[in-house]
Amino acid sequence: MDLLAGVMIPFAGTALGAACVFLLRGEINVMLQKAMLGFASGVMVAASVWSLLIPAMDMSEGMGKFAFVPAAVGFLFGILFLLVLDRLVPHLHIGAGEQEGIRSGFKKSTMMMLAVTLHNIPEGASVGIVLAGAMAGNGRITVASAVALSVGIAIQNFPEGAIISLPLKEEAGKGKAFFMGMLSGVVEPLAALVTLLLAGSITPYIPYTLAFAAGAMIYVVVEELIPESAQGAHSNLGTVGFAAGFVLMMVLDVALG
Repeated sequence: MDLLAGVMIPFAGTALGAACVFLLRGEINVMLQKAMLGFASGVMVAASVWSLLIPAMDMSEGMGKFAFVPAAVGFLFGILFLLVLDRLVPHLHIGAGEQEGIRSGFKKSTMMMLAVTLHNIPEGASVGIVLAGAMAGNGRITVASAVALSVGIAIQNFPEGAIISLPLKEEAGKGKAFFMGMLSGVVEPLAALVTLLLAGSITPYIPYTLAFAAGAMIYVVVEELIPESAQGAHSNLGTVGFAAGFVLMMVLDVALG
């Protein structure tokens, strides 16, 4: 039951956020959107540190002074992986005038969905990796800590689901906007399940894979979420949101883990 919950909770957060398209008449207020983007950034940074990087170094303590190596190597490869995806996958960020990635004839709504989907790949993989570590019986990682990570990601997925769905409402209609927002989150349980299927193969390399997920998540935060929250006036709202998200995820990891 804990395993299923850990995989599906983040997707539920995205779906609930996308359902806001049926409850809200217009788009999200710009100031609220900045705070929500900052909040999502704070959750992802805290999750990367407490749920991924620190356990990766703790699991490598047998390497002595070089216990940082798996965390450093995995982190850099995670950054590189997202950098390559960012250059290859055609996508469009909210408020951006030009698409990124390889040129394509995709509709605006499809490219906006792909932008959020890129965020969700490392999030889903991180949940799967932490669950795989718990299943391997490593004392440094527990199922409870994996569920805490899932809950934290679900909380930050709620505003993401709303942010992707609401701008699509006028263009695509409520039903399709909800479906597109929800679909952007499907990749998370899929990425988690694929990781779990590979659990036997990755067990010896769990410190590297934990740090890999952390690097991928930090790339998303630094490259996209923080710049979007800091654009224009009232950028301090993004900072306040970041602080709230960081503290909440830190509390969840310590209290539930």
